[in-house]
Amino acid sequence: MKVCVVGAGAIGGMMAAKLSRAGHEMSVIARGAHLDAIHTNGLKYIEDGEELVITDIVATSDMTEINGQDLVLLGVKAHQIEPIAGKLMGMLSETGVIVTLQNGIPWWYFQKLPGEYENSIVRTVDPNGAIAAAIDPDRIIGCIAFPAATIDAPGVIRHIEGQRYPVGELDGSESERVKAISEAFVEAGFKSFVLPDIRSEIWLKLWGNLSFNPISALTHATLVDICQFPQTRALAAQMMTEAQQIAEKLGASFRVSLERRIEGAENVGKHKTSMLQDLEVGKALEIDGMLGVVIELGEQTKTPTPAMNTVFALVSLLNKTVQEAGIKIVGQPV
Repeated sequence: MKVCVVGAGAIGGMMAAKLSRAGHEMSVIARGAHLDAIHTNGLKYIEDGEELVITDIVATSDMTEINGQDLVLLGVKAHQIEPIAGKLMGMLSETGVIVTLQNGIPWWYFQKLPGEYENSIVRTVDPNGAIAAAIDPDRIIGCIAFPAATIDAPGVIRHIEGQRYPVGELDGSESERVKAISEAFVEAGFKSFVLPDIRSEIWLKLWGNLSFNPISALTHATLVDICQFPQTRALAAQMMTEAQQIAEKLGASFRVSLERRIEGAENVGKHKTSMLQDLEVGKALEIDGMLGVVIELGEQTKTPTPAMNTVFALVSLLNKTVQEAGIKIVGQPV
């Protein structure tokens, strides 16, 4: 297949490297030093001590240079989608699809979802409805990226943990195309399966992201530290309880208990969340897509969210301060 990763960061770069090794015709959209390094040295991917260097790959910052793609893997952050939304459909072949990899509630959440909220715009991640208007929902496959990875240096991706990339149609059908995507992911070395309810799986990952990510940004703590400190463990649990009440009102279900989800995060160990990684290098924090959007859905479903409101206010101010001052906040060893 012809596959393009739009946003070849930690997760996108991981997918690009392994799909390229599996024989797919690969291209990536990247920028800055990361793009320069891929041009010069190829894309390096490190997993379990093994280094894989991909040189047979097209890398560009110009999305209009890429077309006729069978798969476009959308790996940018939720707040980065609106400026590029109008270019995505032009990258596809006649039967090509966009596989979404964003953390949090996606813009398409209410598309093809029967009920009172069908086709509602998720304003926190798509404030003007521009993304929903630009991208045909018939061309979308949902995907949840469970692995953890980091960018060690420009052009260098290191796998930390996990291989799961479950996929699903927005209407829950088990189509031939979604099965083919799952099979391609499996052949590339990922764990993938087709979900009849992609939205419930989104909530399962978001459950941890909406709590652990902002708490880690505020405290500079890793996952295991947050989970083993009684007060932050309790705060995460309170935020997750509020989110579960919202999700269940929208028809989602949780296949694991709240405590088991926290234990899963604890078992990842001394891993910095993506939000903490972004904070340390001065990037804008992915707050709205992970937490603000859940608060929006809480208002929509008339569900109180006091713990989430408090953490959202604090991390929003942190993000504003960092962006306005143009600073990086990196802890230094004593």
